[in-house]
This record gives sequence, C-alpha cells and structure tokens, in this order.
Amino acid sequence: MTTGTVGRSPGRLAAWRLRRDRTALASGALLVLFVLVALGAPVIESVYGIGPRDQFQHKLDGYGMPLGYAGGVSGDHFFGLEPGLGRDVFIRLVYGLRTSLLVAVTAALLTSVVGVVLGALAGYLGGWLDALVGWFTDLTLAMPFLVVALALAPTLTLRFYGPREAVPPAFGVAMLIGIFAAFGWTTTARLVRGQVVALREREFVAAARASGAGLGHMLFRQLLPNTWAPILVSFSLAVPQFVTGEAALSFIGVGLTEETPSFGRMIYQSLDYLQTDPAFVFFPGVTIFALVLAFNLFGDALRDALDPRSAR
Repeated sequence: MTTGTVGRSPGRLAAWRLRRDRTALASGALLVLFVLVALGAPVIESVYGIGPRDQFQHKLDGYGMPLGYAGGVSGDHFFGLEPGLGRDVFIRLVYGLRTSLLVAVTAALLTSVVGVVLGALAGYLGGWLDALVGWFTDLTLAMPFLVVALALAPTLTLRFYGPREAVPPAFGVAMLIGIFAAFGWTTTARLVRGQVVALREREFVAAARASGAGLGHMLFRQLLPNTWAPILVSFSLAVPQFVTGEAALSFIGVGLTEETPSFGRMIYQSLDYLQTDPAFVFFPGVTIFALVLAFNLFGDALRDALDPRSAR
C-alpha cells in the first residue's frame, strides 16, 4: 500500500485551517446569525407583531418610563420599551442591525473596488499615474474624517432638501455610505499597489507581457488573482470599522434621521436614562459589541488561514 501527500490549493488550505480554528467557527456562526436576522427583519417583524415605529405609551408611567422590571421586559417586549416614546427595543435592534450591516458591507465593497482598481493601475503602470494616486491618497489621509463628515452631511442634506422638508431614511443611508467610501479606499489602494509592485517583475508577468497580453489581462488574470488573500482580509477588517463608524456618526446625529433604527442613535438616546433604565443602553451596547467582536475575530482567523507561513 502506497501512501502519499495530497496537495491542496491555497483556497482549500485556507478553508481547512478555518474549519480547524474554533474561534473562526464560533465567530463565523455568530456572523451568520447576525446576517440572517438582518435579512429576515421583515419576517421577524411579522412574527413578532410589532414594527420599529409602533409606540406603546400606555405602557409608560407618568414620567415616561416603562412599567415593569428591566425597562419593561416581558413576553410581549423581549428587550423592553424605549423611555419617552415607548417603542419596542427588540424590533428596533433588529432593524438597527440591518441598517448597520447595509451601510458597513456596502461601504466596504465600494472601498474595496475603488482601492483595488486604483492600486492595481498605480502599481502596474507606475510613472505619473502612480505619483497622482499616491498624492491623492496622502491628501485623503490628511483630511480629518470627523470634521469633514460633520461639515459635509448637513451641506449635502440642504443641497437636496429644504430646512423644513422631511429627509428620506434612504438618503441618510446613501450619504453615510458615500462618506465612508470617499475616505476608506486608501488602505486597500496602498495594500494592492504594494502587492502589484512586488509581482510585476516576476517571471510569469514578464512572460504574459512578452506574449502580447493587454492591460486588462495583466491586471485581472495575472496580478489580482495573486493578491486576493490580502484584499479579502482587508475587506473583512473594514466592515467592523464601518460598523463602529456608522454608530459613532449616528451617535452625534450625522447622516441618519431619527426615525431610522440605528445602534448609535439608540445609545445616544439612552444616555439620559443610564441610572433610571440601564437596560435601554445594555441591549444595543451588547449587540454592537458582539457584532464588531465577531467580525474582528473572524478577520484575524481569516488572515492566519490565508498566511502561507502560518503554522495553524
């Protein structure tokens, strides 16, 4: 009987390492749960029987505080009620999760596409294009993100809507995605440029160039397939950054309207009730903490799995 070693492709080797990593499995399962909850928000609302804008002020006392224990937690309201308006915390968390993932994943996809294209072109062509992309990257990194976001958001809102007009929730979501995309592409661009510069003088690239391959073939068939691992890791680590960024901007009132369910707005509204209703800040705080932690743990595990020098 002859024994031998079965070769694995880099993708299969990474998948094998992820399956052996308990942290990756646990964080991946939690991320799948979060995604399913976000995608199934309308179904959950239908089964739960309560919408994110429904108010139950008859279940509040004379001071606007929820009746009962732990902020009104009961079989009808799993996470209790918001003080003041009496909205259900659980269903708003479900839709807040949907908002957060929509903004973060879409922004990460846009930044990845822009960063990959600019970084690959700059790294392969070099010359004036490389200098221009590098200068524009440095300029973007030099601008203070928070100050620009605080100035840009109301300016864009007033550009399309009057001071007395209602701003659609979709506009606020799209504006946040645009702000993140305008600032977030720089890391991916620098990463891809460095990878392409290291690869463009390799033998397989020179052979393809000598055979008359065009620019598109060189980028998308020769260079980028050999840089997918760091791009994937960069994407997985960008999503939690945008999750916390969305929460931070919503916390200070940038982008999303008050009626749009958001982790940041819920935490901001709960500040006045830290002593009288701590459950109001506990549930959104724990949810966003678990979401960001799961993304970061899975991103770290993915980076280790894709590293050919890793012993895991």
